[in-house]
Amino acid sequence: MKLKNLLTLLFIFIGAVASAQIRDYSIFDKKFNFYIANDLGRNGYYDQKPIAELMGTMGEEIGPEFVLAPGDIHHFEGVRSVDDPLWMTNFELIYSHPELMIDWYPVLGNHEYRGNTQAVLDYSRVSRRWTMPARYYTKTFEEKGATIRIVWIDTAPLIDKYRNETETYPDACRQDMNGQLAWLDSVLTAAKEDWVIVAGHHPIYAETPKDQSERGDLQKRLDPILRKHKVDMYICGHIHNFQHIRVPGSDTDYIVNSAGSLARKVKPVEGTQFCSPEPGFSVCSADKKELNLRMIDKKGNILYTVTRKK
Repeated sequence: MKLKNLLTLLFIFIGAVASAQIRDYSIFDKKFNFYIANDLGRNGYYDQKPIAELMGTMGEEIGPEFVLAPGDIHHFEGVRSVDDPLWMTNFELIYSHPELMIDWYPVLGNHEYRGNTQAVLDYSRVSRRWTMPARYYTKTFEEKGATIRIVWIDTAPLIDKYRNETETYPDACRQDMNGQLAWLDSVLTAAKEDWVIVAGHHPIYAETPKDQSERGDLQKRLDPILRKHKVDMYICGHIHNFQHIRVPGSDTDYIVNSAGSLARKVKPVEGTQFCSPEPGFSVCSADKKELNLRMIDKKGNILYTVTRKK
């Protein structure tokens, strides 16, 4: 065989290995599928653009209904208005793949709290995709014979670190912490859906190199409410790695979704089932009998699956 042909085959092989992705998409057939993505935007730094493109390409096969975005989705630090051109460069232009022209349901991360948090809400009026009716909210989906309730909560005001740093996070200290917790308790009390997912930005148990007090405050204030009710998964972002944790005395699966931006090393804690420093996103799939959350790396490989069954 000629050297030119050998080189061509070699480049094809290298390209195939470098872009190895899911080959059997039948696992998503006849399921209600949605994406989980956070720390995307910020002008496409790190792996954000290729991960967004991968989400779009895979979406052609998976058919996600929406994107659950647990915070810091475009790093709005310092952005003061929806008229600021950074809104466009940080979100609308980066995620331009047709399969991502779906609803994005976000909650606030700590980066959004450093800018104008009202502008994050106002963005729903001008965006083709951004759908955020309030700082915390809930929505029920019914598809493929299954019902799913998702509850988006605003975790920064539940953490003293953000409540007390009034100059850096002036908006967090003004929020009614007890009012939100009472609302969450009432929503979960009334929930009758097949699957219940709570999504916030900050982790409750996962190891974080940022500030251990963050998870301590959420263990004290948020987790007792989750334990009181039937919550299948608590999903968050914030710490830029994948983690799955099971805690004694709780039936909830605690999930950290990795970031599209700079990934960080991960240290397992008690109850850790899986952890990985790979950047990426997740796909959640449900039917009446089974709920699966698959953690996807930036090459499209399934790293790990969290499964709940009836």
